[in-house]
Amino acid sequence: MIVLTRVDHRLLHGQVAFSWTQNLGADCILIANNDVPTNDIRKTTIKLAKPQGVKLVIKNIADSIEALRSGVTDKYKLFIVVESIEDAYALACAYPEIKQINLGGTKAGESKENISKSVNVTSEEKELVRELVGKGVEIEIRQVPADKKLMAQDVI
Repeated sequence: MIVLTRVDHRLLHGQVAFSWTQNLGADCILIANNDVPTNDIRKTTIKLAKPQGVKLVIKNIADSIEALRSGVTDKYKLFIVVESIEDAYALACAYPEIKQINLGGTKAGESKENISKSVNVTSEEKELVRELVGKGVEIEIRQVPADKKLMAQDVI
């Protein structure tokens, strides 16, 4: 069962590893990212941030979709973390059981608009969010579980 899908450009770090994982009761974290499985430095850094007693799986986007569809993840309280809105979009479109996405942090950039304290989006990303919301996916913005939920459609 997927407990949450989170977009965070830092992927797994203290905030995600501890406050979110504990709050959600997750027993498995899936890092779905096309770079990390082949980037030993990033992979090692992520492994160091893993909370004790929680399984960590690192797969590229295609393999993550395959794992979700196969049912091997069904036995876990699965917390999926992706680096970008595009990755969350790809997962949610390929695996419609993803019904909730948390936008926790996306990098600032030249063509990006700041829509909350730590979320910056391009016009293309706004369109992806609108499309997912239109498909019934709840997209909320929060850095930590204690923050008040801000619905993405209210600020996009």
